This record gives sequence, structure tokens and C-alpha cells, in this order.
Amino acid sequence: MLMTTNETDPAAISGGMTEGEAKALYRLMTWLSPSFPVGAFAYSSGIEWAVEAGDITDAASLRGWLAAVLAEGSGFCDAVFVAQSFRAASEGDHALKEIAELAAAFVPSRERQLETTSQGRAFIDIARAAWNSPGLDAMVAACGGPIVYPVAVGLVSAAHGIPLEPTLHAFLHAVVSNWISAGSRLIPLGQTDSQRVLADLEPVAAATAARAGAASLDDLGSATFRADLASLRHETQYTRLFRS
Repeated sequence: MLMTTNETDPAAISGGMTEGEAKALYRLMTWLSPSFPVGAFAYSSGIEWAVEAGDITDAASLRGWLAAVLAEGSGFCDAVFVAQSFRAASEGDHALKEIAELAAAFVPSRERQLETTSQGRAFIDIARAAWNSPGLDAMVAACGGPIVYPVAVGLVSAAHGIPLEPTLHAFLHAVVSNWISAGSRLIPLGQTDSQRVLADLEPVAAATAARAGAASLDDLGSATFRADLASLRHETQYTRLFRS
């Protein structure tokens, strides 16, 4: 059951959830929905180059590419940064600045840097404008510089007392959904095939969330060199629909 750390009212509402659980679910579904205006639709994370290069040509190759990036690349690393920033923010840990700096430095290309910092800034600004939390400003200030998207998600969730486990699952679902949306427009894929890819990646996302939740910063690492190369080569791609 989805629980919040800052709700004390145990009264159940419809469906068996407490009021706090319902609020947490509502906010996660909103913040990590494709409709939340962080500009994710404008970025492909290198998938556009991978399609042009012939690495991704259909639903099966898209699924294979995304499974690798999710489990062994930026998906896992970003989920670790969500978890680490969440814990540091929740505990008032002085290491939050170090985590934010490392997360910003862990991006392999200029375009991916633009992508994640732009989304991080938008995520915090919009979440703060609609659901402000007294502790969020102090968390943001403690980072001392640009805040990338996974760190922003960790901060906002911690500020609202939303538990880490559902935050990780919702974050990875949002990331994978955006990747699939980009792939469906570039290959292109129909809606049914796109949903099949999303369904196929469900166990990979769940396993990645579990690994990231138990990981430390020492466990960070990526083995998806082709995906990193795609994000670099997209910068000089002649015709582009996406910003990364």
C-alpha cells in the first residue's frame, strides 16, 4: 500500500486507501505523467540517431535498446540519483550538494545535459507553483547549482513525504514512456506495438527500481556505450525532430 511519511490520519477513504496515500498517488501520477509540462516530448535521449543509424528499426529492436539503457545505462544511474537525493533531502544530509554535482557531471553529452537540466528546473518550478512544500526551498538551495531531472524528482518527492519505492517506479515508468513515445514517432510504431513494448519492459523497470533503491553511489556505472555515442552524434545529425 502506498504510504506517506508526513500523514498521520489513518482514516480510510474509498478503495481502502488513507487520505495520505491517495494524495501521494495523485501527486506521483501528476508529476510523472506525460502531460506534466517539463518538455519531455522534445527529447529522444539519442534514439533519433539510433533510428537513423539503423540500430532501431521496429518494436523488437526498440525494446532491446530500451531494456539495455534502462537496466545498464542512464535508466539505472538516474534511478540511483533519485534514491540518493531523496534520502539525503529527507535526512538533511550535507552530501546533497555532492550528489547533485555528481548527477550533473554524469551526463555523457551536451544535449543530454540540456535535456536533464531543463527538465529538472521545470519539474521543480511547476511542482513548487502548484504544490509548494515548506522544506523544498531549503533542499533546492542545498544543491548549490543546476539540478538535473532525477535529483529534482527525488527532492520534490522527499519534500512531500512520498515514499521512495513508488517514486522510483513512477520515475522509471515516465522515462520509459517518453523513450517509447519518441521511438513510436521515429520508426514509426502504432499505438498497440508501443504499448506492447511498454508491457515487455515492466519487469525490467521493476528490477531496475529494486537495484537502484538498494544501490550506493559506488554502484553507479553504465555499459551502454552505443547509447552514449548516439547522444553525442545526435548533436551533428543533419535532420532532427528532437533536441537530443
